[in-house]
Amino acid sequence: MTFNNILYDIQSSLLTITINRPKKLNALNKETIQELHEALKLAQNNKNVKAIILTGSGDKAFVAGADISEFANFSVEEGTALAANGQEILFDFIENLSKPVIAAVNGFALGGGLELAMACHFRLASDNAKMGLPEVSLGVIPGYGGTQRLPQLVGKGRALEMIMTAGMINANQALQYGLVNEVTTQEELLPLCEKIANKICNNSPVAIASAIQAVNANFKSGVNGFQVEIEGFGHCFGTKDFTEGTSAFLEKRKANFTGE
Repeated sequence: MTFNNILYDIQSSLLTITINRPKKLNALNKETIQELHEALKLAQNNKNVKAIILTGSGDKAFVAGADISEFANFSVEEGTALAANGQEILFDFIENLSKPVIAAVNGFALGGGLELAMACHFRLASDNAKMGLPEVSLGVIPGYGGTQRLPQLVGKGRALEMIMTAGMINANQALQYGLVNEVTTQEELLPLCEKIANKICNNSPVAIASAIQAVNANFKSGVNGFQVEIEGFGHCFGTKDFTEGTSAFLEKRKANFTGE
């Protein structure tokens, strides 16, 4: 499959997806959102892919926001459909993907860009990164999960301050808030992401998928996360990866997981 707005690069078990619209600071338009969905669906179905890094091209932006020109004249119904469709095919899709997605935030992550980073399982940032949700300055609110995921990550008070001021925070503030896990130089950002991703790739894909599902369950209304964990824990006992992992431990050798 060929893409117009993203780069898709598989090296061993690691997939790097780069949003490639540098002249637009990698802004999300409908086509890019659809292409990201297709790329992630390909990765989900590729047994060789065990971890995914998501980043933006150039040295200025991860994703500087949504492409406002596409929806400036939308009606209420069109705006509602835009948010619902985007959440379904990309933002919720990433969050619930069974393979870990790491956001490499290299520069601006604003509006839909920060929402995209927050949908990933965790985030690393370059020291020039700036993050924010400026939607209220345009007379609208975040529509791709920003009002839900930001409080989960930084707490209600900080989230409301960021949303209501429409201001930006720098990488060190994001680290202090718990919005990102690590801050490093722009040159070292992808190598650090790859180092962490490769550690993930050494572990059981089945167990990782189950862990993602169990952690996400804690944030879903009406779902008992503890019960999801119990069931996931039990399910692991019936997998080949569990047999291999425990055998390797007892035999003092490195496990060779197959994801089954």
